[in-house]
Amino acid sequence: MTKQSEIYACLYVKEFPVQALLRLRPELRNKPCVVMEGEPPLEEVCSLTRKARSLGIARGMTQVEIDTFSDITVLQRSLKEEATAKGVLLECAGCYSPRVEDCSDDSSFLCVQDIAGMTGLLGPPETLARNLLTRAGALGITAHVAVSSNFHVAVAVAKASLPQLVQIIPSGEESMALAVLPLSVLDPTEEQAEIFALWGIGTLGQLAALPEKELISRMGQAGRRLRQMARGEATHLFQPLEPAFSLQERIELDSPVEVLDALMFVANLMLEQLILRATARVLSLTSVTIILLLEDGATHTRTVRPALPTSDRQIWLKLLHLDLEAHPPRAAILAAELNAEPGSTSQVQLGLFSPQLPEPSRLDVTLARIRAIVGDENVGRAVLADTHQLDGFRMESFSISSTESSEIPYASLRPAMRRLRPAETVSVMLQSERPRVFTFRKRRYSVERAYGPWLAGGEWWAATKWRYEQWDIAARAHDGAMLCVCMIRDLQQNQWQMMGLYD
Repeated sequence: MTKQSEIYACLYVKEFPVQALLRLRPELRNKPCVVMEGEPPLEEVCSLTRKARSLGIARGMTQVEIDTFSDITVLQRSLKEEATAKGVLLECAGCYSPRVEDCSDDSSFLCVQDIAGMTGLLGPPETLARNLLTRAGALGITAHVAVSSNFHVAVAVAKASLPQLVQIIPSGEESMALAVLPLSVLDPTEEQAEIFALWGIGTLGQLAALPEKELISRMGQAGRRLRQMARGEATHLFQPLEPAFSLQERIELDSPVEVLDALMFVANLMLEQLILRATARVLSLTSVTIILLLEDGATHTRTVRPALPTSDRQIWLKLLHLDLEAHPPRAAILAAELNAEPGSTSQVQLGLFSPQLPEPSRLDVTLARIRAIVGDENVGRAVLADTHQLDGFRMESFSISSTESSEIPYASLRPAMRRLRPAETVSVMLQSERPRVFTFRKRRYSVERAYGPWLAGGEWWAATKWRYEQWDIAARAHDGAMLCVCMIRDLQQNQWQMMGLYD
């Protein structure tokens, strides 16, 4: 057995605090933006875009200094949005390798993937690196990718942020690729950087040319370690992590939002990211929960769950809009969070001559519109309650079970009854305590067959007690029209009522 050669791909995101904020704010990506950190009036710039840097802005500037520039967008740092963006990128990296190590710091995101053995599945390293870069770009992140057989070489080349977004370092050419890079890519301490500056060492090639024994005598084993990294000879114990797959997006709004349409614009971007991440794993969204942080400190939570999983962004947006219209938040919105539950994609296979079925997603939108008119408790499917009382049922959410058969046995077919709500009062003539003639909707009917009575009663212990007898009757009018009905007689009030008509 031969030992498999090592190969690593490093994904590096520079100025991560500002990129995490702009990921869900695409309208600001081409504008000069800075991210401020700290409590006023001691706020300082902790991250900025390239356009802001071209105007002369640098890290560490205060709010007073930023105010001297015009047309600068100022954002407040959000650790929660950064944590969400970091999880998204780790999830993205995990799609290309099961072994991912997180090496991020306070101002940048950096992860390294062990892609040894992935060639047969994902193609050569260059193809994998470009696909990884494209995937990160679809998530709204600008990144650099470097591939090398040495862990530290891939990290150093990626952190150099060269004009080429993808760098492939062939095996055996590590020292040549590192020679021109600045010393800062190795993250030396302040003391080490000061010593190298006094020696006139500014690149990795100059550091690699230093004699090893003399360097150890002056800087110890830490200096030796830096020299090995500069020569591309340092080893590394890979420490992979296993991030949990979680479909979550969060954004903190720049100002309180009271208009629902403005919130839907933000929710549209968040749904786009959630669907993109779920689709990459061949999944759909089963449910979406929106959590709104309100100005009064409360939270407003709503969950939308259609009958079938779907990846249609417009359907999800419409369902959220209708639900929030029916249940609006009580105060202005400061932050929004979307949590989605993944599920299998729903596919329906039709027969060759079967008619086109209506789309389940359109049914969900129709039901949402009906709920907005009649209320949530009046939409769904009727489930019989454990009682003999008339109208003894409750409403449950409509759902489709994939395990239930769509075929109905012939033996279970029963005549349908159209319930009358409210029941209509009828006039009945009795003969031997059985209905003989009745008048319904100004027409007179003669009873041909009468089945009953079936006695029922309940709740004798409360003021709502009830007792009635039920009759199933087949009657005919004078013109020969046949009528099959269900009537009841309220035994407490001695009143006859028409409950339903049999088809």
